[in-house]
Amino acid sequence: MKKCLMLFAFAAFAVSCKKEDKVTEAVEAIPVETTIERFDKLFYESSPEDLAQLKSKYPFFFPQGNPDTVWTNKLNNPLLQELYGEVKKKYPNNDAFENDLEDLFKRIQYYYPEYKTPKVITLISEVDTDAKAIYADTLVLLSLDTYLGKNHRFYEGFPQYQRQGFEPSQMMPDLVANFSQGKIAPPTDRTLLAQMVYFGKELYMKDMLLPETTDGAKMEYTDDQIKWCKENEEEIWRYFIENKLLFDTDTKLMQRFIAVGPYSKFYLEIDNESPGRIGQWIGWQIVRSYMKNNDVTMQKMLATDAKQIFDNSKYKPKK
Repeated sequence: MKKCLMLFAFAAFAVSCKKEDKVTEAVEAIPVETTIERFDKLFYESSPEDLAQLKSKYPFFFPQGNPDTVWTNKLNNPLLQELYGEVKKKYPNNDAFENDLEDLFKRIQYYYPEYKTPKVITLISEVDTDAKAIYADTLVLLSLDTYLGKNHRFYEGFPQYQRQGFEPSQMMPDLVANFSQGKIAPPTDRTLLAQMVYFGKELYMKDMLLPETTDGAKMEYTDDQIKWCKENEEEIWRYFIENKLLFDTDTKLMQRFIAVGPYSKFYLEIDNESPGRIGQWIGWQIVRSYMKNNDVTMQKMLATDAKQIFDNSKYKPKK
């Protein structure tokens, strides 16, 4: 019996690998030519006399109603010039992200053929954490000053748990997270499970669109945090089940297990060891289990109700 199970597992693994090989082959055949414009360089290496030309070419960066002194003050601001200097040092050219962008665009066009290769514009957003990476149909905006590395001195004012998001490895996952908006069916109720599965779907999109990216980067966790989640998965799940949290609609649960924070709030000794957003990670494992045990497309899964996904996921953490 044991031997039969091993043979079945091997056969399933072989089929999975063969399927992924076909996807990879199809993805690599998609023609993509990425255009990257370094607005950060164009702006911070310009003079006031160049503003009219820049405003004409990039009107969306120059809202109407602002006098030119707004932009000349930026050009003359020593701190912003220093920030640009750090960006230029970290990203003197596009080598650090150009190939990753092309691979991502190919994957997107494989799953969403209606999407064409967007133009990419890099900029400095003055470390605006809400505008790190934006995917707007035919245009991608990347704020390079938000990817200088978590230990960079410009991020000293941010709490430790947020600094992981400033790693260069977060650039593509951030872009996929933004791309996913509007493609995932919104929760149909206010339960914790609905929120868990919603973010689990987003993370599964990262699985499909960024297959070479680590789970840590997809989740914005360190490798140690991913290790902790795996080692404590069964205990976390038991806590959710024993406390009947999955179908609870208490809004405090979102702050405890879904929202960004230094740790998750079980109100137990493990709190200080746990990473924040543990509910998102569990939701990810539920979605992964659902896709493993059901023959559906990613797009169909994204439109499927959270409870239906849970009921058909066969999710059960290993002890």
